[in-house]
Amino acid sequence: MRKIQLALFLVIMFNTFTMAQSVKKSEDLKPSDSDNKIEILTGGKTKKYYSIIADKPSVINVHGPGKLRVITRGRFIPDEGKQIQYKILYSVDGGEQKIFKANGVERSTESTYILSSLGVPAQLESFEIKLGRGSHVIEFKLKDSNTDVGARFIFSKSSVKRQDWVEYSPKSNSEPVDLVTKEEIVTYYRFSQEKPLEIEVTGPCELEVLSRIENHYQMKGRINYRLQVTENSIVINTYQLSSTRSDLTVYKNNEKLIPGKACTFEINIPKGKHKYTITPLDQDKSTILGRLLLPKKKVKLKN
Repeated sequence: MRKIQLALFLVIMFNTFTMAQSVKKSEDLKPSDSDNKIEILTGGKTKKYYSIIADKPSVINVHGPGKLRVITRGRFIPDEGKQIQYKILYSVDGGEQKIFKANGVERSTESTYILSSLGVPAQLESFEIKLGRGSHVIEFKLKDSNTDVGARFIFSKSSVKRQDWVEYSPKSNSEPVDLVTKEEIVTYYRFSQEKPLEIEVTGPCELEVLSRIENHYQMKGRINYRLQVTENSIVINTYQLSSTRSDLTVYKNNEKLIPGKACTFEINIPKGKHKYTITPLDQDKSTILGRLLLPKKKVKLKN
């Protein structure tokens, strides 16, 4: 009997642990360039919001996949009407600009500003942004300055399905560069504005792109760079990436350079044959190293 009870106890504990592990974790994110914090008391708890303005975008950096929930609150100033409205413009990885509209928003009856002189917070209005694998940069700004708006950014990470990937070389004009990480040699390909990375692939599938900026020893701190993906001279997307010097990866045959930490993004490739070009946009930056991966089961390449 004791053995049966012990077995049942272990099963229950295992299931409880598994359920706890499967719960999606969420975290509050702070815009990388904003210290304009607004504190709102709601439900007995203080929540931190950050101002969104029209003149300068608020920037969120996050690594997917997952969902980014944007919770917004307008501000009622004294003697203002019963309702307010505002519009928030946002873009993901430098792509097409989208708009969130909040119309007919009334005063909150349950929330107050910690600093009462700010007025009265509006009822919350929220929307979600789905993000795929890899690094993402999302920019937010107001369409106009008629209403003050604060926002919270809550990211819930999604689980990643296990996938076997296979690497391959792009067009033959790309220069291979060997890096060493954890005693393993990995081949990247150097590209620049003059010699972009060219790929030809048959979909549908996902193309994972890893990039590392090439650093000199005197370079310090975080380096921001942009990569643009085009197909037949039509811009598919522009990715804004940010990296620091890698602590684990070195060049196999070059002691004068230090690779940056890898940044990743995915390109969803529709059905049929496609030719893509990946080009750096920053003239003041050095060359970039790229590595390309495709799902092993769907590889159909032409070099």
